[in-house]
Amino acid sequence: MDEPIWLRKAEHLELAQQLSDEVNGSPGWSDIHLVHQALPSIDADEVDITTTLAGHRLACPLVIAGMTGGHPGATQINRVLAFAAQQVGVAIGVGSQRAALEHPELVESYSVIREEAPTALVIGNIGISQLIRYHEDGVIGRRVQELVEMVSADALAVHLNFLEEIVQPEGETRARGALAAMAAAVDVSPVPIIAKETGGGLSVQVAHAMRDVGVAMLDVGGRGGTSFAAIEAERSRVRGDDRKSQLGESLAAWGIPTAVSVRACSDVLPTIGVGGVRSGVDAAKALALGAVAAGVGRPLLVGAVEGEESVLRWLEGFQLELRSAMFLAGAHRVADLATSPRVIVGTTGEWFRQLRML
Repeated sequence: MDEPIWLRKAEHLELAQQLSDEVNGSPGWSDIHLVHQALPSIDADEVDITTTLAGHRLACPLVIAGMTGGHPGATQINRVLAFAAQQVGVAIGVGSQRAALEHPELVESYSVIREEAPTALVIGNIGISQLIRYHEDGVIGRRVQELVEMVSADALAVHLNFLEEIVQPEGETRARGALAAMAAAVDVSPVPIIAKETGGGLSVQVAHAMRDVGVAMLDVGGRGGTSFAAIEAERSRVRGDDRKSQLGESLAAWGIPTAVSVRACSDVLPTIGVGGVRSGVDAAKALALGAVAAGVGRPLLVGAVEGEESVLRWLEGFQLELRSAMFLAGAHRVADLATSPRVIVGTTGEWFRQLRML
C-alpha cells in the first residue's frame, strides 16, 4: 500500500484510545487473589515500592509502555509521558522507531522522550520483521546503533507482533530467520535486548528460545490489554477490506492472558507484566506472579492527551493502590510479593492447571 507510515501510526493512536478493552478478552487479574493479612507486621508508611530494573533504580515498579511515535501528534504525547516518567521516577518505552529510520524528519517524535526524561530508564523499540530484514541486508549493527542513539536508550525492545501483522493491511508476516536476527541483535547491541509481545502474550517455549539467544528480559504483552488485531480490523473495515476486517474481529481475543504469560515466563527471564494492567492492585498481582515490574499503556495514553496533570494524577493513584495492596498482603518490599500467598481461580486457574503451573 502507498499510504505513508505516519498515517498508520496516527490511526493506531486514535483507535487505541477509542476501542474498549471488552473486545480483547480478560488479562486474568480478576482470577488472581492475594490473601488478605489482617495483622500486617509493618506500618503502611513503611511499605517500600522502589525497585531496580535493568540496573536503574525506580521509585515504583512501573514501565510506561511504548505506545507511539512516528507522526506529528506523537511528539506532544511522548513529551507529556516522558515528563511524568522523570517526575515520578518510572521507566518509559517508545513506540516502534521504524518510521524515524525511514523518515528522519520524524526523529523528534521519539527523541523528545530523552529530552524530557534525562535520567529515566528509556526503552527503544523496533519490530522483529524489520530486524530480520536488517540482518539479511547486513546492516543490523548500524541500525541497532541508530535506534539506541536516537533516544539514548538504556535497553532496546524487539516487538514480536505477528498477531497484528497478519491482520494489518500492510502487514509483514515473514517469521523465518527471527531467532537468528534476535541473536545478531544481542551480539551487536550496546544495551540489553528485551523481547516484547504486543497483545498475544509470550509462552514458556518462546521465553526459553529468547533466553537461549541471549535476550535479557521479556515484556509479555499479554491478552487483555489493547488488541492490535481489533485496531487493524477497524482500519481494514474503513478501507473496505472485509476479509481482513473479519479476520481481525475473529482474532481480537486471541492470545495468552497476561497473568498466565507472566507466570509462565518469569521463571525463565526477568519479566515485565504488560497487558490490561489498569490499577496498582493489578500490578501487585503481576508482581505476585513473578513479574519484576508492570507496564501500563492505554490509561496513560488517554491521560497524556488531557495533559501532564492527568498523567501525574493517575500515577499517584497507581502508587497508592500498589502500596495499599502490598500492605494488606503483608509485603514490606516489592520482592516480597512473589512469596505472598495467593489463590488462582476461574479460567485463569484452568490455564494454570492445564499448563501445569500450579
